[in-house]
Formats: sequence, C-alpha cells, structure tokens
Amino acid sequence: MSQQRVFTLSQVAQHKSKKDCWLVIDGRVLQVTKFLEEHPGGEEVVLELAGKDATMEFKDVGHSKAAQGMLRKYQVGILQGYAPKDEDSKDASIEESKGTEMSASVIKDDSSHRYEAFMEFFVPLVVAGSYFCYSYLSVVAN
Repeated sequence: MSQQRVFTLSQVAQHKSKKDCWLVIDGRVLQVTKFLEEHPGGEEVVLELAGKDATMEFKDVGHSKAAQGMLRKYQVGILQGYAPKDEDSKDASIEESKGTEMSASVIKDDSSHRYEAFMEFFVPLVVAGSYFCYSYLSVVAN
C-alpha cells in the first residue's frame, strides 16, 4: 500500500456490527467482516473489540506469525498518528504465502504459564484435602 487512507478512532468506532466490523491493531485499520466466521476463537471475540483498538488483546493472546501476517490482508488504512511497522509483517506474509496454516491453538510458549496452571490446580486441592482431614480428625476425636 503506497497511499494508505488515514482514519480516526471515531471513524473506526462507527464500524462495530456483524455486517460491518473494523478494528485497529498496531495502528493498522482492519476491515474484518469476512474474517468473523473464520476466526478460530469465534466471531464473538472479534465483535467485542469491533470499532476499538485491539492491539493489547491481540498481543496478549500470542497469535502465530501466520495470524500476524493476515493483518495485511484485511488492512484498509492506518490510524491517525501511527506509522505501521513493515519489517515484522514482511516475515509473516512470506510465511503465509508458503501455504502455512494458522493454528487454532494460540497459547503462548511460556514455562511460567505451566507452573501457574499447576499451582492454580494444586493449591486448592491441598486446601480442600487439609479441610477434609481436619474435619475427619475432629469427628474421630470426639
């Protein structure tokens, strides 16, 4: 895109329906209406962010390089005051053109995530077990 249209956030906010869905990611204004049905996380996830800047949510999920490359496909312009980063999208679009499929799994590769998930399961289990042991021993002692 040599000549990109420039939009304000208030202009983008006017496109927040299922039939006309726009959002902003990294300063890129995206028209994602046709992508709603294809989104692996469901169209509701995208519709919640329609008409808004969804950069933080997009990055928090940890999308694949192929998903990041798809941003170019749906771009209709840029947000006023932003200059899009072309270098990171080149690698993603090359990867997409090789025919790689976007994975439905978008979990970050983070070892601390596994530890946190384990602790979220284990700590309540220990607390519940301790409670039942205490209750049992209280009844047996009386």
